[in-house]
Amino acid sequence: MARTLIKGGWVVSMDEAIGDIRGGDVLIEGDRIVEVGRNIDGGDAQVIDASNMIVSPGMINMHEHTWQTGVRGVVADWTMFEYSQLMHATAVPHFTPDDIRLANLCGALNQLNCGTTTLFDWHHCNATTDHTDAAIDSLEEAGVRAIYGHGQTKTDPKPGEAPFNERPHSRERVERLRKGRLASDDALITMAMCIQGVGFSVWDCIEHDVRLAKDMGLRWSNHTGAQGIPLFADKPIHRLDELGLLGPDADFVHANNFSDEEIQLIVDRGGSITVAPECECNFGHGNPATGRVLAAGGTPSFGIDLESNISGDMFSVVRFGLQFERGMYTDARPRPTKTMPEHLKTRVALEWATIGNARALGMDDRIGSLTPGKKADVILTRGDDLNTCPVHDPVQTLVFMATPHNVDTVFVDGEVRKRGGKLVYTEAALRDSDQPSGQTPPHPDPLRPPGAERESL
Repeated sequence: MARTLIKGGWVVSMDEAIGDIRGGDVLIEGDRIVEVGRNIDGGDAQVIDASNMIVSPGMINMHEHTWQTGVRGVVADWTMFEYSQLMHATAVPHFTPDDIRLANLCGALNQLNCGTTTLFDWHHCNATTDHTDAAIDSLEEAGVRAIYGHGQTKTDPKPGEAPFNERPHSRERVERLRKGRLASDDALITMAMCIQGVGFSVWDCIEHDVRLAKDMGLRWSNHTGAQGIPLFADKPIHRLDELGLLGPDADFVHANNFSDEEIQLIVDRGGSITVAPECECNFGHGNPATGRVLAAGGTPSFGIDLESNISGDMFSVVRFGLQFERGMYTDARPRPTKTMPEHLKTRVALEWATIGNARALGMDDRIGSLTPGKKADVILTRGDDLNTCPVHDPVQTLVFMATPHNVDTVFVDGEVRKRGGKLVYTEAALRDSDQPSGQTPPHPDPLRPPGAERESL
């Protein structure tokens, strides 16, 4: 079994029992972390010199519509109304399975490049099972750890068809995956259900979809509570609770206009509330719910949401989320804050993107910290780059200074996915993967026909 010793780095374990170790080592055997400490004897293990690097668990992205990587730079100036109409009603019907495969592949590879090792792919461009299979194929090809969330399209109804908010999730399509290629909960790619839910469904659909998820033993996630988007069902959180359907398998994305009582109820039942602070502020959802989740005794989970309007790296999301919440906290006080409160310190913010998101996924026994026995999802971030040195506090460096440019090495399940600042999956492989066998490989620039001059940007 292959062994790798990451040696002499500044280890940020995110495990309270282990803590941070300056000049620390991490020993990987197969797909697992087997030891964390100093002066580890790795025997015949391959050694990676991590001096001048921060060694930490890979970032976890709790929410992303990965297929929208294919329309980067289109949505940044749209309102939420424009997004709903132009993306879902207009653009989605034009996406082919090949479009989905390439978009998802680029998005998943970008997550790896940015230091994210686990991705919750909230996939709602599922016109056909071919679209579904293309999305899963691309996640597998990229080598990222992923939760494939099977969702529904929100396109305008065809003649005689009910609107999307009145269409329940298809049991047949869910069973096809759950009893087929995504049957295992221990594989690199696992499954969840992404339902229209309390933000976009009538009650009968909400109850049907949640019960279906429970029947299939699946975590379920839904969009909720964005400012200006009314709930279609009356008091759905309380109704779910009364029926015993609200629990740790539930994830509510956004929840900006939820009442404090509703947030408290979700937290009390062990559910997660996922914040996408950059996207929410861009679309005018309302203030991110981060502080209210913390006040309720919960840990907010964090995600990117859309690469069609923001960058795809969790460093930016966590940084923005923390700074926004600090601003809200300070603004609510009549006098200047003398010391930073514990719940708004950088280590807490890093927890949001690592062990906190792992808990929200119910995977904290496997990922989220550098703990012996857990999966070897590890990133090495250079601390001697111009924008990161000198490193006085590795956590502060990760949260406030680091960018994807600084991510030197990425392990997922013990496999190297990025080394020396470059993805193992090359540009050439990406081009060749789109070419049917037996045909001539495309021109090196797939966006430019052979012989054409490249325009300057």
